[in-house]
Amino acid sequence: MKKYLLLIMLAALMLFAVACSSGDEETSGTSNDASTKESTDDASSGDWTPEESIEIVAPAGAGGGWDTTARMAAQVFTEEGIIDENIGVVNKEGGGGAVGWAYIAGFEGNAHKLFVASPPLVFIPLNGQSEYSHEDFTPLANLIADYAAFAVRDDAEWDNLNDLFEDMKEDPESITVVGTSSPGSMDHMQFVQIAKAAGVDITKIKYVSAQDAGGLTQILNGSADVYSTGVAETVEQVKAGNIKVLGVTSEERLEGEILEDFPTAIEQGIDETFINWRGFFGPANMDPAAVAYYEEKFKELSDSDAFAEIRAQFGWDELYMNSEEYSQFLDEQREEVQVLLDELGLAKQ
Repeated sequence: MKKYLLLIMLAALMLFAVACSSGDEETSGTSNDASTKESTDDASSGDWTPEESIEIVAPAGAGGGWDTTARMAAQVFTEEGIIDENIGVVNKEGGGGAVGWAYIAGFEGNAHKLFVASPPLVFIPLNGQSEYSHEDFTPLANLIADYAAFAVRDDAEWDNLNDLFEDMKEDPESITVVGTSSPGSMDHMQFVQIAKAAGVDITKIKYVSAQDAGGLTQILNGSADVYSTGVAETVEQVKAGNIKVLGVTSEERLEGEILEDFPTAIEQGIDETFINWRGFFGPANMDPAAVAYYEEKFKELSDSDAFAEIRAQFGWDELYMNSEEYSQFLDEQREEVQVLLDELGLAKQ
């Protein structure tokens, strides 16, 4: 009898041990599952940081606005320790920017490939010179505002924009406007926008393109009358006494030696501005966490004293926009430009 009782007790102890072991495994399994879920959630909503060198494309040759903006941004990112990863700037020139855009379009989702852009990213697709528009990329942040300047030879008969536009109203085809961009792009459209506000028939403006950077030469040798360009491109020639600036497209006078002497179109009674915005984009379908990373870094760049000095050096204004703001701004720009191109007969059919 005692023998049977002992066996029953041993069996009961074994069953109890198995039950406890099973309970521990269930508890352990639940804990692991929760830990795994938490880890997965952190990964999906966590911070993104670069894992390799960052390449910034300037879709034009060295020395222009895109190139200078890209190189100055990369310099401050590195020297101020805002971004630790290596940053390289490469030039992909051609097609008014279209070659560089096509290059970036081939890296969909790659957050290590960026490019700098400005209004031609809106103009050129609308006039049919590129299959890519701002909608094919990820706006990250706008950084600066640059402005147009309209210059003539120092001994030209016009001393202000009103004198020039009065003559253009009478006989617009007698005055040649030169720029370095193609018809329907930056230098052409910035002049058209101001001239239209002044009452000039923009369909009769005689615009020639000197894409070999010969616009200044044409002004100085008398083969063109008005040079539509960026403010920074005029400063040294004004200092040298070769040209005079009739007006700039900023809302208020710019700060800095020489720049502060340039009158705005607005103060001459022409109620219009033209902003050469300049910012950065990535390929389509970038990780939202990567977009947030770049928004933060470009804001830090924009707010830095080092970049403030660079803005002052080149006559740029601060114009930071985050990704969402930038996207909305670009859509509005496209609508405005479409109207002008339609009027000029330059819109893609």
